[in-house]
Amino acid sequence: MSQENLPNHKVIIKTTYTYLKGGLMTDSLDVLSTLKVAYTIYTLIIISLFAWFAYSLVAEHKPKGIVRIPFYGYIAFLVFIGISIHILTFNKVPWVEMDLKRDDIKSDQIFHISMADHKFNFPKEKMIIECGQKILFEVVSDDLTYGFGLFRQGGTMVFQMQVVPGSRNDLLWQFHKNGIYDIRSTEYSGPKGAKMFEDNVVEVRGCDVSEKS
Repeated sequence: MSQENLPNHKVIIKTTYTYLKGGLMTDSLDVLSTLKVAYTIYTLIIISLFAWFAYSLVAEHKPKGIVRIPFYGYIAFLVFIGISIHILTFNKVPWVEMDLKRDDIKSDQIFHISMADHKFNFPKEKMIIECGQKILFEVVSDDLTYGFGLFRQGGTMVFQMQVVPGSRNDLLWQFHKNGIYDIRSTEYSGPKGAKMFEDNVVEVRGCDVSEKS
């Protein structure tokens, strides 16, 4: 049975298990959802700290020295939580692990793309990717600094990189979901840059799971 035919909770469990085994590249939407929860909790804790401090300023009976011990312990706890969030998530940013192993990874396909005069110049044939392939996007700019971003049909971003003229600009990515993707410039390059958008440029096929729109 494909993942598309599985109940939603089983798809999540199966996909998460595969991520933990290192079988899939972490999805940017999964990272974003996790960070939203983590930073919401962290923000609420910090707000409670300010509330505690404000109360201590207006309270009729000032906190005694013994109260300062849990207060400073609270500060230490916040620092610990903040550092822990970054330690636990730094290697879950989708491209980090792959970038650290770039020398040992061979790409399955290389797409050469150029940018000039606020226009994309793509390969003549549509960029079709088979599930699980490691794809190297090599992008060059002949004039200005542009951005190269891959977007889902719903408008959420899969990845992006800055494209600097006269420099090597490439990004290695592995796809594990079917989908058709758009490309747009993600850097300011003047008023014309806002129109640098091409839809249905990249297609991924052969996977058990499809992208959410």
